[in-house]
Amino acid sequence: MSEQTKQPTHYRLLSSLKAIGPYLRESLSQDGTYIFDCLSVCVNDKKSPEEREFWGWWLQLEQTDQSFEARYSSGLYDSAGEWKEKSLPKKTIQDVTRTQAVFHEKLVKMLEKEFEISVTLHEESHTFVEA
Repeated sequence: MSEQTKQPTHYRLLSSLKAIGPYLRESLSQDGTYIFDCLSVCVNDKKSPEEREFWGWWLQLEQTDQSFEARYSSGLYDSAGEWKEKSLPKKTIQDVTRTQAVFHEKLVKMLEKEFEISVTLHEESHTFVEA
């Protein structure tokens, strides 16, 4: 690691992860494990906001010795505020794929640039992102 590269402390990571977008669930994250999600497509926007459900993805990013491992899942964010792993409807796949790919690219670039840390995909990761 070069002298210019910051050490990846929990608080430095939180700050950098928050800066890449509104995806980080800081209250669910802890040192070494960071939780993200994205509500990509509203199921029915005619419902009141508190009753709306969304198709999207979520991510558990776990720190290993010298890298991070990303485990993506996709499905439905229900009106109770819980993620349910479900097959995405065909009409939502393109939007969910796009938001996930854009996020993953930002995540990989930021971790490499700021901390010289790589990201690998977990073998059970449900993702449309290229490994």
